[in-house]
Amino acid sequence: MQALDLLLQRRSMANLTEPAPEGKVLENIIKAGLRAPDHGNLTPWRFVIAQGEGLRKLSTILVSAASVNNSEQAVIDKLKKAPFRAPMVITVIAKVTQHPKVPALEQYLSAGCAAQAMQMAAVAQGFQGFWRSGEWMFDSSVHQAFGLQGEDQIVGFLYLGTPGCEPMKTPERALGDFIEYL
Repeated sequence: MQALDLLLQRRSMANLTEPAPEGKVLENIIKAGLRAPDHGNLTPWRFVIAQGEGLRKLSTILVSAASVNNSEQAVIDKLKKAPFRAPMVITVIAKVTQHPKVPALEQYLSAGCAAQAMQMAAVAQGFQGFWRSGEWMFDSSVHQAFGLQGEDQIVGFLYLGTPGCEPMKTPERALGDFIEYL
């Protein structure tokens, strides 16, 4: 797939099946994340890959957080199943370093760029994915389970796998609705 086509036709796809990326393909996905903008060369990223037993561990982390927060049973049941919507989930973490010229916000944005690059690398190699966020990425018990410290922050859960259907058509948007000139 041509790079510009990849970017212009980007769509998240929630219907994902086995197999997950592996070997050189997975290595390329991680390497793409490592090419995100990185002011100060701080490498403000950490990627935690869950598949197989790891998906069960991620489910346990989310269910435990919901239980600690006295969530309704329907929420707990949904979280228990959430990691199994794809054969692989990569938790993308902004690993923040105190720096006089590179604020935490810039490091969060860098980690977000890493997540986007990883999703695009997966698509370029025939896989698909979607990037999930939500309240649980801000939960202190989830942070503790992932070993976050200080201003570290989960920026998303990147679900990856083989497309289980055809992607929906990319919606057309009027450029004039989003741009202006000084």
